[in-house]
Amino acid sequence: MDKKSNLFLYNYLNNTSPTGFETSGQKIWLEYLKPYIDEYITDAYGSVAGIINPGKKYKVVIEAHADEISWFVKFISEDGYIYVTRNGGSDHMIAPSMRVNILTEKGPVKGIFGWPAIHVRTSEKEITPSMDNIFIDVGCSKKSEVEKLGIHVGSVAVFEDELMELNENFLCGRALDNRIGGYMIAEVARKIKEKKKSLPFSLYIVNAVQEEIGLRGAEMISRKIKPDVAIITDVCHDTHSPLYDKKKQGDQKCGNGPVLTYGPAVQNNLLKMIIEVADKKKIRFQRAAVSRSTGTDTDSFAYSGEGVPSALISLPLKYMHTTVETVHKDDLEKVIELMYEFIIQLKSGHDFRYIK
Repeated sequence: MDKKSNLFLYNYLNNTSPTGFETSGQKIWLEYLKPYIDEYITDAYGSVAGIINPGKKYKVVIEAHADEISWFVKFISEDGYIYVTRNGGSDHMIAPSMRVNILTEKGPVKGIFGWPAIHVRTSEKEITPSMDNIFIDVGCSKKSEVEKLGIHVGSVAVFEDELMELNENFLCGRALDNRIGGYMIAEVARKIKEKKKSLPFSLYIVNAVQEEIGLRGAEMISRKIKPDVAIITDVCHDTHSPLYDKKKQGDQKCGNGPVLTYGPAVQNNLLKMIIEVADKKKIRFQRAAVSRSTGTDTDSFAYSGEGVPSALISLPLKYMHTTVETVHKDDLEKVIELMYEFIIQLKSGHDFRYIK
């Protein structure tokens, strides 16, 4: 990772882009991507696609999602405490003592998830965090004071945390799910440009919104692009970290390479080609299986229109949906390499159908 890509990574990951409010992050991402693409398109809800070699009949997508989990302000009490509801898969169990930024038209407002002391909680009955009792304190004693800060029902609160390194080998922070994917697909575009690779098809580098609440951005942008092939990248669980059950949740580990998923939404001929590329280029990879949906934007692309051959290349990650999501740098580079090597070997018009 050179200085330029490292600067982009930290700037992009440290920015807040909650579901439904991804604009600032999308602008950062697009600005970095512009030197490596020929043009770009956007849609009404904020998904962005940079295009290399536009105008070709055969269209290929590489995709990640841009949004992160957050909280909506649901209720403000008369004494100035703020109660919330989830925006995506936010975890109420980790909220107490966390710092937040509440986004307002006046700018971000600092707040904290307050919580009673341990000796109060255990005096009679243990109190555990729930959606009924977690609350945000912004230092106000009246509802009117909170509203004066620009906070209202519908304002969005995001955990405050920034990207850092762990032991030189790992990156750790909030929102790696899945802005780290946005970083990876941007690096694929950069690699194609800097190595002066000529593609026989149009490549769409897609950063979709609203994945965390049901794959909605991918659903919209897939209909707009109508691609012939889609490679999705997202994160998956490192099941070797404590408290996971590998028999139930699979056997994936940070540092062991990209994870390739088997499942109904994954087109097997496409997956086979990706595996052949990985073997040829000696890129170590792991395997995962799902019984129904992948739970990622792969599902939206696969079942879009008349059906789009789609596959999922995942980055193993520890501690998903926390402020300390953690990935191995080697895996990061290998996902980029695998996507790049797949793209440059793909022929225009390749037919992935099972029966021709």
